Amino acid sequence: MDVTVVGAGPVGLVLAAELALSGVTVQILERRAEPDEAMKAGAINVPTAEALDRRGLLPAAEQVQREILARVGSFARTADDQQPGEPGGGRRARESRFTGHFAGMILDADLVDWSDPDLAAHTAVAGARMVPQRELEELLAGHLARLGVPVVRGAEVTGLEDTGDGVRVGTTAGPVRTGWLVGCDGGRSTVRRLAGIDFPGTDPELTGHLAVVDIADPSMLAHGWAWSTRGAYRYGPQPGRVVTVEFDAAADLPHARLRSRGGTPTAPVTLEEVQTSLRRVSGTDVTLTALRGTATRWTDNARQAATYRSGRVLLAGDAAHVHSPFGGQGLNLGVGDAMNLGWKLGAVIAGWAPEGLLDTYDAERRPLGAGVLDWTRAQIGVMRGDAKSAALREVVADLLSSRTGTTYAVKKISGVTQRIDLPGDHPLVGRYVPDLWLSDGSRLVDHGHGGGFLLLDRSPDGAFARLGAAWAGRVSDVTDDHAMPTGVLVRPDGVVAWASDTTDLAAVTGLEAALHRWAGAPSSAPEREPMG
Repeated sequence: MDVTVVGAGPVGLVLAAELALSGVTVQILERRAEPDEAMKAGAINVPTAEALDRRGLLPAAEQVQREILARVGSFARTADDQQPGEPGGGRRARESRFTGHFAGMILDADLVDWSDPDLAAHTAVAGARMVPQRELEELLAGHLARLGVPVVRGAEVTGLEDTGDGVRVGTTAGPVRTGWLVGCDGGRSTVRRLAGIDFPGTDPELTGHLAVVDIADPSMLAHGWAWSTRGAYRYGPQPGRVVTVEFDAAADLPHARLRSRGGTPTAPVTLEEVQTSLRRVSGTDVTLTALRGTATRWTDNARQAATYRSGRVLLAGDAAHVHSPFGGQGLNLGVGDAMNLGWKLGAVIAGWAPEGLLDTYDAERRPLGAGVLDWTRAQIGVMRGDAKSAALREVVADLLSSRTGTTYAVKKISGVTQRIDLPGDHPLVGRYVPDLWLSDGSRLVDHGHGGGFLLLDRSPDGAFARLGAAWAGRVSDVTDDHAMPTGVLVRPDGVVAWASDTTDLAAVTGLEAALHRWAGAPSSAPEREPMG
């Protein structure tokens, strides 16, 4: 087996699928006998939705959103205008105005500047944002099954040994020998612990609960977010859904037996526990009569692995970073890890890229992870029940009542401003590829469902495509009528590795350098010639 992935959550599923698309053999080990039914993330951001889009899963994700909206009973605001950049006569999309919240302050969609270039460049996936984690896992499991990747359940990792040329893994289902091991096994990652990777960060100050319950008298609760001296709670947006936040709970409550190295309390969440927490923060004697599904407990424990790789052992998702769930960043950050690592590890195993390519995984994903940790820490600072935080919350609320402030926050939450520091001065380089509409009515990403690099060539004589032909099998060229940008090279993870608005010698030289850097040595001599 080339790669063994530990953990069948969304990060492990995405990673295994990307590895399978690259042609390597891969399996998933999951300690749970059945999929986790606990309520977790309620939506995905733009890069995650676009990752599904690049693999042909957008229609399935859009169907999930339609079902969720019907279930909730309220519909997101939509717009029927033709999408920016869409050629005349092309498809018309309904654009969901998905905003989110910052520290419990709901962002008003009417205050957002939806014509902002960063937002307007990523609208094709607007109908696939409201995809909860449970439904996302079901969608990804089907994708993985079609790729023929086995998921071994009831296999808990008990030991590992990196032998230099592979990894020996002890599990409750028997020993496993694998070339590479990737821990996608959550904040209390066994793989991280057994690999001896440190997990520094900040200790928790709160305990939160998320549950769907039956309530004897729901009129006792305010809709939306409400604060008190003991914390905060939210009721909604769907019937019975409650979230509680207690800022002294991590130290005071008996159930909050936190591990010293990352993670949240492991005891099952009971109806009584949720009711006690809700009564405490709401100041009411509200009565809960039933717990629907599995409730979750979480903290603001914020940590990041000292390294995302140790020899042939790698980490992704919560195994590499944990933080509070405010803003729904964790799931999306992990999917980004999986997309970044999948093609790189596949390239190293296939032999067309040196092992040093894996060093760029940590270098590229670590700054994004650190930024998310600080984004969530900032929200905790605003949400505390003390007088200073209350004053700060008033200041932030004032900023978020402005068009500029709301647009800034929505862009951060949606992920459209994420950028990796890559060589090149074109504004697209290092960004996730935007909605690039082609003259035939398709989009560039429609041509890359099988993985690999995409090279858009809008040069007058097709010279970019001729150069890329030397990387046939790794790079798929897509020619189009002359327009701007004239050329774009997109990595398998959706990141733009090169772009140009010209067709001169400098553009050709830049493309060739990017192809060598990311797509390895050419399989044939590249046809390089200057263009006028």
